[in-house]
Amino acid sequence: ADLLRAGRKELRAYGVRVLDDRAVDVTDGFAVRLASGREVTARRLLLATGAVDELPDIPGARERWGRDFLHCPYCHGWEIRDQSIGVLGTNQASAGHAQLLRQWSDDVVFFPDTQAVTPDERASLEQRGIRVVDGRVARLTIADDRLTGVELEDGREVPRAAVFIRPALRPREDDLISSLGCAVDEGGFVQVDATGRTSAPGVWAAGNVANPRAQVITAAGEGSAAAIAINADLVEEDIEIAERDIR
Repeated sequence: ADLLRAGRKELRAYGVRVLDDRAVDVTDGFAVRLASGREVTARRLLLATGAVDELPDIPGARERWGRDFLHCPYCHGWEIRDQSIGVLGTNQASAGHAQLLRQWSDDVVFFPDTQAVTPDERASLEQRGIRVVDGRVARLTIADDRLTGVELEDGREVPRAAVFIRPALRPREDDLISSLGCAVDEGGFVQVDATGRTSAPGVWAAGNVANPRAQVITAAGEGSAAAIAINADLVEEDIEIAERDIR
């Protein structure tokens, strides 16, 4: 939130208008209809609507998200080093996620929950000292505004200082993307070239809407590449318009 506020403050210093609104539809010629009823028109469009983490439906998950219920070993590993870590199974890649967290602590527990664990995965986890605790997860336990453990449906509770998942990601504005006619991959993410150009004429995309693996610094770099490409495209169009006017 602090980074977002700083970015918006910097934008305003360059004369950029920031509208606290939501785009609900885009018509021909890039007329963007907003939830408030207003309409904004543009010559080019950059999609930077991001992606949404799909969290498991267990009590405590949403309340602790981004605090001590986490997703990325590379984003949060240093902060939880040498602590008791849990990894909650949410998809087929979860066992591998537990292996990544093992680099940060000697005390890692994997909770498969509803996910099947193959014999090879179980053996690999145990070889690195990762304990597998089977059973359905009932909730994350919380005390004094801190995550304290994982409670299973059979009543067992395993103390943990932090719990990780590998969440499923989905693009934030599926309807907006489809209305523009942008080609997407099997996950619904917009397909782009090296500059961020989509299959829809005049539309670019940057960040997690096109690249689910992009962290903040990667998304910013993609935004810069797209901005340069959009500017060049506009200049090229201006030249064509000027030549046409002269003729």
